[in-house]
Order: sequence, then structure tokens, then C-alpha cells
Amino acid sequence: MPELPEVETMCRGIACFRGESITNTHFPRHTRRPSPIQPRPKIMAAKLQRARIMDVTRLGKRAVLRIRQNEHHMDSFLVFEPRMTGLLLRVSPPTSEHVRLIVTTGRKQPLIFWDRRGLGTITLFNKSTFESRFGSHALGPDALTITGLTLHAKLHSSRRHIKVALLDQKILAGVGNIYASEILYDAKVDPRTRCHRLTRAAYDRLATACSRILHHAIKMEGSSIGDETYRTADNRPGRYQRLHKVYGRSKNECFQCKTSIQRVVQSQRSTFFCPVCQQRY
Repeated sequence: MPELPEVETMCRGIACFRGESITNTHFPRHTRRPSPIQPRPKIMAAKLQRARIMDVTRLGKRAVLRIRQNEHHMDSFLVFEPRMTGLLLRVSPPTSEHVRLIVTTGRKQPLIFWDRRGLGTITLFNKSTFESRFGSHALGPDALTITGLTLHAKLHSSRRHIKVALLDQKILAGVGNIYASEILYDAKVDPRTRCHRLTRAAYDRLATACSRILHHAIKMEGSSIGDETYRTADNRPGRYQRLHKVYGRSKNECFQCKTSIQRVVQSQRSTFFCPVCQQRY
């Protein structure tokens, strides 16, 4: 579930580890589903031993730690992809049996990757592989900086539904199911509209809505929905779910026109929208 605002919030929450040296890397053994880890835990632990965390950044829906072993080695990149239930924490986790990785540094509290379902990934890349895997050819522009001009250039000839296209990380990095619905509502665009039918003005509204919604969600530290699995790095729920206009609100009234919010399924994902406020081109 973590999308751009949630992962950005995690990264800001663990930014305190920037500059710290890793003293120990521990992968707890448990009977739960193991998380995908590359390279194997023993090899990764050896590579991270005494390495310094040079930077903590976000790449789409992934958190990235730039690691330097010593001044003579090229940087490597420890990439966390939370997927459905992964969390990066600097305090005690919600449960001990779902802890996947513990990174000990000079700080009192360790850096913890916790994942209830075990779908999140932990991968250590060298610089060339990292650039090959996540370069501009593989990942679209970050959703916080997207422009209407860029969106139009990427999508104006596509016949996909605009909601489905916004979830494509090669088009737009960071947006997932929750925020796509909220962005489309804010831009007054029906999610079932084919991309090639949208006007240039509509693409400008989408880009503006994208920036506005995501920045506001980051300010509110993300959305904790359902069982509130998503938590900040210090184990607090996000608050943006209180401001959702359409997501998860099917059959409730639209705050603006009082029409019932509708739910449809697109590419096996739920989409929520107002049939009156959102124009279908």
C-alpha cells in the first residue's frame, strides 16, 4: 500500500541515520513468509559491515540508502520496496515476528524493516546495476515534479484509461491506487476517460492536482487505511485518510455535489470517483 507520500514520510523519518556507520546487519529467523532479499542475507551483511550511510532518498515508491564502504569503493545502494505492508522504523516495531532486517549503527535505536505480509523487497545494488535498473528509461518522472507538458507527451496517443495509465511507474513514478483516485477527482477528470481524448488543459490540471494532493499528503504523513498497517518511522498512523474525497467512499455523498461516489474495477484495482464532478471526455 505505501505510495509516494508514505515512502517520502518514511525516508524523512529515518534521515537521522544519514552519516552513520553500520556496525551490524541482522536478518531475524522466523516462521513467517521470508521477504525477497538479494543478495543472500549472509553476503549482504558482509558487504554492509562498517559501511557508512551517505544518504537517504526516495525513488518513486522505494526508499534508497546510499552506502559507501570506504573512500576507495564506489557507492552501492540498499533499496527497500515496501509493497503492501513494509515499514521502515526507528522505534520498536508493531510485532517482533514480522521484523525482516535490523541495521545497527552508532545510534541508540536501530533501523528496522518490518513487513507483515513479507512481500516487500530488500536489495543491495552496485552503482551500475542501480542506474540500469532505475534510470529514466525504466522509471518515469517523479510524481512530485511532473508537468502537464510531460504528461501530455507521454500519454496523448495512448488508448488506456487515464486511471490505469497513472499507475504505470514508467509513466509516473510514485502514484498508486489511492492517490490516483484522489488526483483525478481534484482535476475533475473521469478515471474511465481514454488518454488520447484528454485535452492539453486536462493534462495541466492533472499535473497541478498531482503536486497539490501529494504535497498535502506528505504534510499529513501519508494515509493509514483499513487496519492502519502503515505507520510513520516513529510508529504513528498517517492522517491524510481523513481528507480523502473519493477513495474508499463508494455510496457516500460527494462533498461537493452530494451525488453518490461510485466504485468500478480497472485492471483488477478499485477506482472511486464522482460521476457528476468528474468529466468523461
